[in-house]
Amino acid sequence: MSEKYVAYVGTYTHEQSEGIYVYDIDLKTGVLTERSVAYINNPSYLCVSNDGKYVYSIADEGVAAFAIGANGDLNKINQAWIGGMRGCHVEVDSKNRFLFVGGYHDGRVTMMKLNRDGSIRGIADGIFHQGMAISATERRLDHPKVTCVKLTPDERFLCAADYGLNQVKVYEIDYRVGKLRLVDIIRCGMDSAPRALRFSKNGKFCYILTELANNIEVYKYDVKDNEPEFEKIQDAKVCDEENFAYASSSMALTFDGNYLFISIDGLNEVAIFSVNEETGLLEKLQSTPCSGYFPKSLAILPGNEFYAVLNHDSDEIRTFHVNYKDNYSLMVNPPIACAKPNCIRLHKLS
Repeated sequence: MSEKYVAYVGTYTHEQSEGIYVYDIDLKTGVLTERSVAYINNPSYLCVSNDGKYVYSIADEGVAAFAIGANGDLNKINQAWIGGMRGCHVEVDSKNRFLFVGGYHDGRVTMMKLNRDGSIRGIADGIFHQGMAISATERRLDHPKVTCVKLTPDERFLCAADYGLNQVKVYEIDYRVGKLRLVDIIRCGMDSAPRALRFSKNGKFCYILTELANNIEVYKYDVKDNEPEFEKIQDAKVCDEENFAYASSSMALTFDGNYLFISIDGLNEVAIFSVNEETGLLEKLQSTPCSGYFPKSLAILPGNEFYAVLNHDSDEIRTFHVNYKDNYSLMVNPPIACAKPNCIRLHKLS
């Protein structure tokens, strides 16, 4: 492949890590080679803008903006307070108008205005989730915790996965004035704890990963009479056994949208599902040990032959080659030392 990509890895910096690490990617071998680091406090989650010009990251101080250089290196633009406790997830719209932040600790969804140069102007709107989830089995009593904010494919709505309330709240976005309005609530299973959310490549289906139920709730997505509509069509099991401690944590779709990858913290495994483009339904194909501890995030490299796993507790990145025909994955290349990696995102160089 003649295309060139870099990987951005967000980390926790309370030990030896120093910020966002930039890696060159060899698409033929799956090897990641460290090239630089952008210094910032605890960039645990980050996203790359649709035009490939900026990276936005969680930081202890709020959120930070970086400009992407020609070689993929990051240069900090500015940072801004988000009006609440430390965030855990960020999303940016395709026109770089607003940055959306999910707050795990305070259950807040924040909408941040962006300037034309990619810098963060400040808070446009903020909503605290309210309520409490009581478990039918009395094993869990929880409060609002927003773990993921994701735009719908048409970018008319923002979905906020609330781990504590077992819900995904759906907000209509007013881009003109910078406001969010609650228009729908997806009620996930009792004690399910929705953790992450993705849409299919064709935009017709929504996949919600639940950490405690360890399944993927599949929904048809449509807009009727200017309102979002989510119709549940499947519960796909990530693990063969039911166990809260298995803790499904992150998900990623291949570039062609044909496969969905899931990292499972408690089992230290990666599961791969096939995606039916027409129906949106999932079929589990394989599970592979990640050869480390607590795989917090993963990325499928272009070409779909390799994927990289961030083993948070064993301070490393490992790469695997996928055999789709016989449904197995094999670890390739030596592990890459990286202290407390938590999020990985890819960027195609111009």
